[in-house]
Amino acid sequence: MGQTASSTLHPASSSSAAGCPVDHSAAKHPEACPVNHASLANGARSSSSAASCPVDHSSSSRSSSAPTQCPVQQPETIDPRNHLPILTQERAPSQSLELPTERTASSIPRDAAGKWEYPSPQQFYNALVRKGWETPENEVETMVQIHNFLNEKAWEEVQKWEAQVNKDENLQLVRFKGRPGELSPKARFWLFAGWLLPDRFNDEPPFDRHDWIVRRPSTGEEVRYVIDYYGAPPLPDGSPVFSLDVRPALDSFGSLSMRVRAATRGAWEKEATEARHA
Repeated sequence: MGQTASSTLHPASSSSAAGCPVDHSAAKHPEACPVNHASLANGARSSSSAASCPVDHSSSSRSSSAPTQCPVQQPETIDPRNHLPILTQERAPSQSLELPTERTASSIPRDAAGKWEYPSPQQFYNALVRKGWETPENEVETMVQIHNFLNEKAWEEVQKWEAQVNKDENLQLVRFKGRPGELSPKARFWLFAGWLLPDRFNDEPPFDRHDWIVRRPSTGEEVRYVIDYYGAPPLPDGSPVFSLDVRPALDSFGSLSMRVRAATRGAWEKEATEARHA
């Protein structure tokens, strides 16, 4: 039930298929993007390549001894709610194109007072420049579009899960963190399955992982969700395709119960259907 959702995006106004989802959010406003390293594909690299993070980690100007990471994973000052650095809307020194500074409101509630805001293209670009990643300026707006699209899809999957508990709950995303270098236990399992049976299972690891903390205001309970982002082969027209594995973390009895119900629902429904037609 909602554990895996494939998403396809057709960028509205760019010749390149996709951009980087890294959430380079965080202006001086307290609101920031709900995903600090959102996933998307660099379809511009090759129409035959699977969707993946478009930042070219091999071309970084960092020391070769430093581990390859998303450019916003080690900020000097971070907001504890989103683990993101505070970035300005100022134009970067080497920037040649004017980028929009307007931020877009998401559909994801932050609290009872408002919703999270996505980063502007200028903030998105500043975060990449800040860590030395080379980014085509004319692709930044498309990157932000894909970033926002994937966040919204992930939130839709969270809502499907939470409908098991209370479909009328006004959920809130109170905290989140990107963990791109850490494989979840489930991702490790599927990676092993892909290595053992490559003809049946994908042997590519997720290119990103996020942990979202969701609050149920009616009870005050907070539930951690794990989101693994996988790339998939693009469509014939070059549009990138992603698979989002969204599920509650197995760190409470309630979340375990939700996962068990989701895993067994299909079998029970099939048996009930066969019984009705017997």
